[in-house]
Parts: sequence; structure tokens; C-alpha cells
Amino acid sequence: MKITLIPGDGIGPEVTAAVVRILERTGLALEWERHEAGAVALERYGVTLPEPLLESIRRNKVALKGPVTTPVGTGFTSVNVGLRKALDLFANLRPVRSLPGVPARYEHVDLVIVRENTEDLYAGIEHEVVPGVVESLKITTAASCTRIARFAFDYARAHGRRRVTAVHKANIMKMGDGLFLDSVRKVAAEYPDIVSDDRIVDAMCMQLVLDPQKFDVLVLPNLFGDIVSDLCAGLVGGLGVVPGANLGSDAAVFEAVHGSAPDIAGRDLANPTALLLSAVLMLRHIGEHAAAERVMAALSAVLTDGQVRTRDLGGTAGTSAFADAICARLARSES
Repeated sequence: MKITLIPGDGIGPEVTAAVVRILERTGLALEWERHEAGAVALERYGVTLPEPLLESIRRNKVALKGPVTTPVGTGFTSVNVGLRKALDLFANLRPVRSLPGVPARYEHVDLVIVRENTEDLYAGIEHEVVPGVVESLKITTAASCTRIARFAFDYARAHGRRRVTAVHKANIMKMGDGLFLDSVRKVAAEYPDIVSDDRIVDAMCMQLVLDPQKFDVLVLPNLFGDIVSDLCAGLVGGLGVVPGANLGSDAAVFEAVHGSAPDIAGRDLANPTALLLSAVLMLRHIGEHAAAERVMAALSAVLTDGQVRTRDLGGTAGTSAFADAICARLARSES
């Protein structure tokens, strides 16, 4: 199967190479179409999202993407947001689970964050009204709210989840977030087998920190989804140990949710776990469930053993050594 591969920049090429090596160790017949995005593509092609890259994803339907730098305040707009818009990847999916052997403040966390991916403040519609006054528009449509709600409930039903919680600020943004909440409630009525409730976003953040185990699937508008998903990552060890997927009707992009960490790029220090877990989501998406389970078993064994850990997990191993340990576990499982 052909898969579009976007190594990214910063630590992206290193963690991507490690994950590709692990996936190839499973014996799967994967063919990679490599493409550049972001600053690297801008320098080479004059645009951050070259059309051949987009065409490759449209053709292959699946992509694996390393981290890409997004300038803060100035420079080009987010490549991640651009990809989501160009390919209508309307659902951002982040499973957040406790991993064995990973130091974290909580145990037995098992949450799924479903984030609307195409509108809200991320529509990027803003302008300067007069000097010193900027207006940013928060876009909310019933169509997008209904679509993401149905995705969340379909996911819950397909994966044996029992509860979907809508997260919003409808007490203040009565029209915009009110529309989101009303749309979720209408969809919830079609799923009587799944418990549905809602939380105001600030109260949700507090309750997640107090007792994350009480929640199951969360469905959120774009901005709140971005914030809450990172908060939840902090409950299980950080962005380096959680996966991400951007899903649409015709394409899917699986990516590490952490940044490109240019300060450690090229030094063989980065933890490839986040991208590896995203690749596991990808394997399940394309129906390679046995390979996904083997990779998860090998990763869990390495983390549990604790002999080979990257620095962010309290060890001294580099990216390559960590990948070597997982490959060795995969080889052992074949014998």
C-alpha cells in the first residue's frame, strides 16, 4: 500500500525515520511517497503546501506526517491548519491513554478527544478595524457541528464507549457555542445507547485535573479542542506520548501532535513515541490490526522494561536506540 510520508522539519526527519524503520520491521508491504511541507517546501518550491503533496494524499488517501514548524506571530500560516482545510479533514482524533512505564500524574486514564477541525477561530478570518483594534471572527455552522457530533457518537459506538461529553462556552457565547451544543444534543437523540452530557469548558478543565478517569469521549469546537487535548496529554506524560489523527471523508493524515523542537534537531535525542502511536492509529485505519497490536506490544514491553528510555522519559537513550529496542522486541515476537 502507498502512503504519503511528510518527514517535516526540526526533529521531524529523525522521528519519522525511526517510525518507518519500526513499521518496516513488521513485514508490511508499505510504499512511501515522500513530500516536503512547511519551511522546507517554502524554500524549495515557494509554497508551504505544494500541490504534488496534496495530490499525493488525495490519491493515496492516507498520510503519515512528522512535526512541522509554525512561526509565532509572523511568517506563514500553520501547515497543519492548511492541510486540514485543503483536504477537509474535519475531525481531529486524539486518544489519550496511560502508557506502562511512563511517569505521569495519573494512572488508568483512557480518554478520547474529538475536535472539530475546520472552523471556529481557526478559520483565520481577522482584520484590523482601526490601528490597535483587531477583530477575529469565530465561525460556527450547524453543518460542521452536526458532522463532528455524529463522528463522535459513531466513534463511541464503534469502539464500545459509553459516554460522550460536549464541551462548550454556551453560557457566554450563546449563539455560536449555543449552536454547537444544540447540534450535539440533536445528534445525541439518535444514539440512545450512549450517555450524553455537556460541560462548560473552564469547569471541564478543572474536572479533568481533579478526576480524568470519570470521562470517556469528549467532543469540542476547534479552539477548545486544541487546548483541552493538550491538557489531557499532560495527564499521561506529555505531548511526546500521545497520537493524533486528522480524518475526513476522503483522506486521513496521522501526525505527531508535538512541535518540531529545533533546539534538539539532528542530535538523536527526540522521542519517536508520539509519531509511532499515530502510526498505530494509521495501521488500524487501513485494516492492519495485527501489525498495530504487534507494534503496541513491542512499545509497551520496551517502556515497561525501562532499560531503554529517551531523555524526556527519564532515560539516556537516543531516537535510534529507542527504535532499535522496539525493532528487537518485534523480532523476538516472530521467533
